[in-house]
Amino acid sequence: MELKYGCNPNQKPASVYMEDGKDLPFEVLNGRPGYINLLDALNGWQLVAEIKKATGKPAATSFKHVSPTAAAIGNVMSARLKRAYFVDDIIGLDKSPIATAYARARGADRMSSFGDFISLSDTCDETCASIIKREVSDGIIAPDFTEEALEILKEKKKGHYVILKVNPDYVPAEIEKKQVFGVTFDQKRNDVEINKECMTNIVTTNKDLNEDALNNLLIASITLKYTQSNSVAFAADGQVIGVGAGQQSRIHCTRLAGAKADNWILRQSDKVLNLPFKLEIGRALRDNFIDRYIAMEDTLESLSEFDFTELFSDRPDIFLIHEKLDIIAKAEDIALASDAFFPFGDNIDRAYQSKVKYVVQAGGSIRDSQVIDTCNKYDMVMICNGIRLFHH
Repeated sequence: MELKYGCNPNQKPASVYMEDGKDLPFEVLNGRPGYINLLDALNGWQLVAEIKKATGKPAATSFKHVSPTAAAIGNVMSARLKRAYFVDDIIGLDKSPIATAYARARGADRMSSFGDFISLSDTCDETCASIIKREVSDGIIAPDFTEEALEILKEKKKGHYVILKVNPDYVPAEIEKKQVFGVTFDQKRNDVEINKECMTNIVTTNKDLNEDALNNLLIASITLKYTQSNSVAFAADGQVIGVGAGQQSRIHCTRLAGAKADNWILRQSDKVLNLPFKLEIGRALRDNFIDRYIAMEDTLESLSEFDFTELFSDRPDIFLIHEKLDIIAKAEDIALASDAFFPFGDNIDRAYQSKVKYVVQAGGSIRDSQVIDTCNKYDMVMICNGIRLFHH
């Protein structure tokens, strides 16, 4: 398949093909996929297929630049979460697990998901398509589409929205290849299966791991398998709520993912949900302001740069720092996964600030005992599963 260009417009020609001459494992139903679109689609499809296999529930992910912004299973959403994700008006959402999964994946980090590529583990239905219709998105890959969903999606982007139908039975070759600087690399495909059996080596004093926490750890770990390393993911309520990707230092991964998790918690607060936006203000502008509003210092001067008459029917209240800390302190049952071992206990200290209760990591550091001691100090449950998940 000839592509418009590679990663950048100057990288021509560009194409994708199967070296064995067989058909590609997906069919283009609409649009013209680009190089990065296909990288996002093929990584995202693997991610959601593995989450469904591990949890038994429909899954979705929102990808940007070859890393997931979030991933989720189709757990029914609370009324507050629906409001925070701008899907409280979607009719039939609770009856569509795949639509709920995507609403969660898109809503967890709406700033990063802007212009995403979507992957679904199950058939895209009309309810899911109705959510996608009004979001800025480049394309979607799924095993199938209902006629109603396909009709809705084909209207996006003036008829150019990329729609890919994947062959769910396709199994890639055991050896994969890539080229860098004209040099060919090959390696065994990372076919490690992350499942409940990987979550049995609990090394902390607290060993109380319930089913919901286990699912959160599975979702976070599988997400990391397809996230540019180094990477750390926070998860809660059946979805990833913060991804720290592509950082050279693990503590910076943890800080980045933790900041996104804090943002997720605060977006559901009354202070944010009740911001007096004018009715005509779109979701993208609301997202942009909400992100900045949460990050503001608690001074009157911090609000002075905004022209409130453009966005609001009334001047918003300042979100005081102590209010934010109090809200975050009430969070519960948050899980954290790392794609390799934690070299120092400072990662756990930062995780605790975001109320992490459950941790999974590879283990194997010379300071494992320090990391375990830090978890015990906070009464966390930590698993060392011996699985490194670097993805480059």
